[in-house]
Amino acid sequence: MDRAHIPPRRRVGVLAGALAALGLALTGLFTAGAPTADADSQGPAKAAAQGNAAAQVKAVPKHALTGYWQNFNNGATVQKLSQVQDQYDIIAVAFADATGTPGQVTFNLDSAGLGGYTVDQFKADIKAKKAAGKSVIVSVGGERGAVAVNSSEAATNFANSVYSLMQEYGFDGVDIDLENGLNSTYMSQALKSLGQKAGSGFVLTMAPQTIDMQNTNNEYFKTALNVKDILTVVNMQYYNSGSMLGCDGKVYSQGSVDFLTALACIQLEGGLAPSQVGIGTPASTRGAGSGYVAPSVVNNALDCLAKGTNCGSFKPSKTYPGIRGAMTWSTNWDAANGNAWSNAVGPHVHGLP
Repeated sequence: MDRAHIPPRRRVGVLAGALAALGLALTGLFTAGAPTADADSQGPAKAAAQGNAAAQVKAVPKHALTGYWQNFNNGATVQKLSQVQDQYDIIAVAFADATGTPGQVTFNLDSAGLGGYTVDQFKADIKAKKAAGKSVIVSVGGERGAVAVNSSEAATNFANSVYSLMQEYGFDGVDIDLENGLNSTYMSQALKSLGQKAGSGFVLTMAPQTIDMQNTNNEYFKTALNVKDILTVVNMQYYNSGSMLGCDGKVYSQGSVDFLTALACIQLEGGLAPSQVGIGTPASTRGAGSGYVAPSVVNNALDCLAKGTNCGSFKPSKTYPGIRGAMTWSTNWDAANGNAWSNAVGPHVHGLP
């Protein structure tokens, strides 16, 4: 995802490279996630505090719709957070910004670009969305993001700065949308530290590119597995991609139901729980440079994965009824397209078994 009207990035999958990765894609797929930490082992006081917090936190729905909200004007419909469509369960505020300190991030509301939207209004809107049962998180990265967590110091800076933003604005968690690479060791360290600080109700999402989730040896995939015990959902970007390998070793081109299902299968068989897998697509043809599919195709892919129906040529060997749902870039492009995406995909996600 990026801030341009039409994303300038054109990542095209190279068939030769994809075939070279076949061995990795078909090996090492079954990886167990880390066990959930026992709150009692962290001390009675902390366990009690987390228990009280849990009673006040509305969990992310079993099947959830995620949408990115643009903190900038790039030609899509400008929205206040209060205007984000009600179908969205998780709203990712895009984006936090890097500072001059390694790993540290900050957030700067684009009040001028958003028609005079004030920080106080923004904070009040976050509070209202949360009261309505929504989760509001801050997204780090984007296509032009320059956040790097490549050391223990940077990991500490990242965790501390994101937690500070959570306290200041009321964010429920963080989205990792680093499209220029990440270090699994130190990003995992940062996210685990942040999760401990945030406690119960912490929402952690990721939006890797297709190349980032082709096999479990990839740094992004390793990060997701390393933090599986606190990970909410990985909404991979099935666009701006080109051709990629599916879990059956065949090459699939973006823009089809097979591309969505065969690539999701890699994550589902690679160690992530179905509840941790979502399908990310653009809300309109203007939301990405390539890879747009009609909302009906998203719904067919979800049906194929959850129920084994409406599949294309690829049909998974088993079903995943717990699949989390879908994501789009962005709520603003959705609004610019008459809310066609959320009006079609939202009810379908919420109606999954």
